[in-house]
Amino acid sequence: MPPSLRQRCHALLAGLVTLATAAVLAAAPPASAVGTRTEAGSDRADPLTESQGLTSVEVPANSPNRYTGIGTIPVGVSTRGWNHVGDPDASYDGHYVEPYQRDAGGAKMFRVQAPGGGWAEYVHALGPGEAPNNSWVAISPDGQWMLSGEWGTMNRLLVFPTPGVNRATSPSANLPQAATVRLDHPVRDVQGDFVTATQLLCSSDDPEGTLFGMTKPLLQIDLSAAPNGTSDVSGHVTALRRLPLRSACPGTFETEGIDYDRRTGTLRVIVVSPGFCVLTDSKTYRFTRG
Repeated sequence: MPPSLRQRCHALLAGLVTLATAAVLAAAPPASAVGTRTEAGSDRADPLTESQGLTSVEVPANSPNRYTGIGTIPVGVSTRGWNHVGDPDASYDGHYVEPYQRDAGGAKMFRVQAPGGGWAEYVHALGPGEAPNNSWVAISPDGQWMLSGEWGTMNRLLVFPTPGVNRATSPSANLPQAATVRLDHPVRDVQGDFVTATQLLCSSDDPEGTLFGMTKPLLQIDLSAAPNGTSDVSGHVTALRRLPLRSACPGTFETEGIDYDRRTGTLRVIVVSPGFCVLTDSKTYRFTRG
């Protein structure tokens, strides 16, 4: 997430008691296609607890969806400098992973909740040239490997052993980068989730539109092979369409976390509204198979 949203949310939280309580409702959206998917509705995204990321949870059965935002960071985590949480994911055996970053320190942190409820922290020391951003994680369908990315314009994604799931990981040891996904086209400010073992869908917060001829695109990345942690794989990038940008306020939107629920085929993407409307009509858009 760029610093602008974090600063804006902190400022809005401090002044909430003085803000008007009337919500500005956006007009009902028309149906539209996202690749082979159809827009099926939206839910309000709370700017404090649902503005950064989201994930569906398969195990235990009937688990609710989970969200992250500034307001979900535990005090004991933020006081140690981990002041930004990104887009989480859950493995198909029930491990839940939240990505964290801090302003200094040369490391990223992945906070993991086991199916039994216990938490552990796995720290990754930055490699040479690695950006400190930790905006998202996506766990492979086999559970063993986890993708993450760096903010800005990049031509790669990072592959890690999934902390808490892959037996090679330990909270007492550095979590190493295992491999790289090398993209055939640069991407900007992306967050992603697996659809299959070799395909991802990614939201892009690209404000410029120079890479794909549109701002805020939904991207598809097709991998040459499923990540296995032993060798790099290539990724073919395709822009599917622009994500919905609808608000009662003019200005710059911010696209955030993305989730694909393989049980229902539902895709969800968070879009944060400009200005004051971050409070009133930020949305989690839902898309179903066409």
